[in-house]
This record gives sequence, C-alpha cells and structure tokens, in this order.
Amino acid sequence: MIAPTLQTGRLTLRMPVLEDFQHRAAFYASDRSVWEGGPLSRTAAWRIWASEVGQWPLMGYGPFSVDENGDYVGEVGIYHAAEYPEPELGWFVVSEAEGRGIAAEAARAVMVWVRGAFGWDEITNIIDGGNARSIALGLRLGGRIDASRPGIDPGDVVIVHDLRAAAGGFSMTDRGAA
Repeated sequence: MIAPTLQTGRLTLRMPVLEDFQHRAAFYASDRSVWEGGPLSRTAAWRIWASEVGQWPLMGYGPFSVDENGDYVGEVGIYHAAEYPEPELGWFVVSEAEGRGIAAEAARAVMVWVRGAFGWDEITNIIDGGNARSIALGLRLGGRIDASRPGIDPGDVVIVHDLRAAAGGFSMTDRGAA
C-alpha cells in the first residue's frame, strides 16, 4: 500500500519520496531533534526515516509528507515502531514552517483519515516530557493527558485523542492512493 493523498485548505499530504529524506536528515543533524533522540548521524536518520516510510506496505499507515504550495514543509502521520506500545500520531515540520499551524492542520487531516480508513476510536501522541511545544499542540488538538498509558521512555507524556469527536467541523478531501 502507498499513502493516499489528503488535501486540506492549504496543505497536501502525500506519500513520502526519496527527496524528502534530506529534510529529516537536516532535522536529525540539528539541536531541534533533541526530543527525538538526536542529534543523529545521517545513517541513523536514514534508518529511522526508511523504517517509518516502510510502514505503508507493512501496516497500511505511516508518515505523510506535507506540502504547502508545492513546497515540502514537514511530515505528519501514524508511527508504530517496534518499541511503541500502540500506533502514535506524530509530526515534524521544517524550521521555516514552525508556528504557522501546519502541524495542527495536517494532524487533524490524519485523524479524520484514520477514523474513516480504520474506524479507530482513539489515537495517542507519545511525547518527551520536555517537549512543551508538542505537548501544547497535542492538547490544542483536543487530546487529554492519560498518565495510565505507557510511553516509550520514562517521562513520556501520553496524550489520547478521541477520534469520534476529532473529525467534527474539519474539512478534508481524500484523493485516493497517490
């Protein structure tokens, strides 16, 4: 399976392509990656990115590359590495896209898609406890912190989103498989 193409008012969410890796490699090489176990070498970044993209044929979900006006601005999707207790909604945006609502808009589109495609009632975020911006975004998206849910590492904050309510009022079109 390859990712469907999702369209919001200003964003296109699509299947990642090899050229998108340069953005993740730059992210993992920077101090911005501290909440994701970084900074990491290009080789380590490749292994993570390739395994995440590889979820599409293996699991039927994975990361979407996010474009705005044809420009790559980030990645939002469902991540489910072997050590994750359950599928997780996550996001990454390039530094120029921070603070513009791109991750929130794309995350809402993914939540609507997940609910429709899989019928899941909920999805989690698993966020390093020091990553205040991502925790704030998870809560802004309507999630609630659930201290009883397992994270990956000690100190992780797990935010649970009710997908039955998340789709309300959000418009998105699914243009089918890319």
